[in-house]
Amino acid sequence: MTAITIKTTSPTSAKVARGTARAARLIFLAATAVFFAVPLLWMLLAPTKTDQELTTLPPLAFGSFENIGTAWNNLMSFNDAEVLLWTSNTIFYALGTVIIAVAISIPAGYALAMYRFPGRRLLLLLTLIGMILPTAATLLPIYRELALVGLVNTPWAVILPSAFFPFGVYLTYLHFQSALPVELVEAAKMDGATDLRVFWSLGLPLARPAVALVTFFAFVANWNNYFLPYVMLFNDKLFNIQLGVGTLLSAAPVLSNETNSQLPIHRPEAALAGLIAIVPIALIFVVFQRFIGTSMLSGAVKG
Repeated sequence: MTAITIKTTSPTSAKVARGTARAARLIFLAATAVFFAVPLLWMLLAPTKTDQELTTLPPLAFGSFENIGTAWNNLMSFNDAEVLLWTSNTIFYALGTVIIAVAISIPAGYALAMYRFPGRRLLLLLTLIGMILPTAATLLPIYRELALVGLVNTPWAVILPSAFFPFGVYLTYLHFQSALPVELVEAAKMDGATDLRVFWSLGLPLARPAVALVTFFAFVANWNNYFLPYVMLFNDKLFNIQLGVGTLLSAAPVLSNETNSQLPIHRPEAALAGLIAIVPIALIFVVFQRFIGTSMLSGAVKG
């Protein structure tokens, strides 16, 4: 008779394996954090140094607050503080886009989720196609349409195309599919509520996470928009911050070895302009992080 030997893993070996796996995860996360954090720290510290100090001092060394003031004054000297005008333009474009996108996406997603009507599946398919189409593929038709109605080189040339936000429609559709059971809608209608009343009193309060997410993604997409303003806008007074900073850097070759530029725009000023472009996005993320971190697809009824 052959003896059967059963191998068991000792508690000590299992504990060592778990500890090794945990250490590997921590090392990976720490390396990832360093990889992404170091460029941001460099950008934060770059305006505290002079252009020469950026090459002589350690990358993460702090210069002086006086250098920040100098970089700010140099940046504001470009076309009479046009950077501030670009920032205000971007805020206006982003807010206009968010208002229209939310006003369209939430009712559209609600209708697609709650009602069955001819062409519904086709609309969902077109929404998905609109999500995956690259911007370059639709830019020429959009330009022709806006040129036909005389909106090229106006703020509407940036706001209206960006407000067409199929991702927001589909996101809202998924939310209502999960968070608003059809039984609640039918019960409300049996009590005499109209469709508009059901949407306003039942659907919209439950859609607050979806509204927050659509607002966040629409704002970020428009704030970081470069290609569309580059094609639609010719007047530098209408530029957004992304296009404006690109124009600024091309006018003052800060990334080359040229030293004969008449503009006092060097690497510290370029880093400061980059901070102006990203700080609003960071603030928006802080405000909306609880909606981003929690599940948007939480149900209205739990069994």
